[in-house]
Amino acid sequence: TIMEAEIENISQPGVISKFFKSISQAFTSCFQRYQSLLDKWTPHAVSRWVATCLILVAFMARVLIKRGWYIVTYALGIYHLNLFIAFLTPKIDPSMGDYDDDGPQLPTTSNEEFRPFIRRLPEFKFWYSATKASVIALICTFFDFFDIPVFWPILVMYFITLFCLTMKRQIKHMIKYKYIPFTHGKPKYQTNEESKLVNSK
Repeated sequence: TIMEAEIENISQPGVISKFFKSISQAFTSCFQRYQSLLDKWTPHAVSRWVATCLILVAFMARVLIKRGWYIVTYALGIYHLNLFIAFLTPKIDPSMGDYDDDGPQLPTTSNEEFRPFIRRLPEFKFWYSATKASVIALICTFFDFFDIPVFWPILVMYFITLFCLTMKRQIKHMIKYKYIPFTHGKPKYQTNEESKLVNSK
């Protein structure tokens, strides 16, 4: 019958393989376009962060207007804090003794040659992860089952305490190993002879 013939045609390996191949090609094409869009956004750091801030403003507006999703807000804040700490931390942590002979290290004295500060979490990955988390959090505000009842002042105190302790530890780490994660350009250190000449003038 006609129906049996159609079933046989559908069940043929060639038809099934073409179907899955077309789906695979569609996913590949979408991924390539998505990756191309990310590549175009890479040099535009200011525009990227402005867009992320707008997403965060929309999220906070939803939370304040609807008065809910405090657990989601707390989780987002903790995740952003972890990303920020990884952004401030050098890739090779001197306190862990995790040195790589092939890669640059932080200078420990003023006479050492300047080496670039390589972050554990690069700026683009920091932005990308923060943006994804913000979008997911914003989407969560449209579903009531994510709005878990909680006494929000406790979460605020927890977050403030954790933020202060974490930043205090990070600042101590920066002071102890003498690095600043926001330096630009290549500084030129003075030798003892140069310092004497400057002081004599």
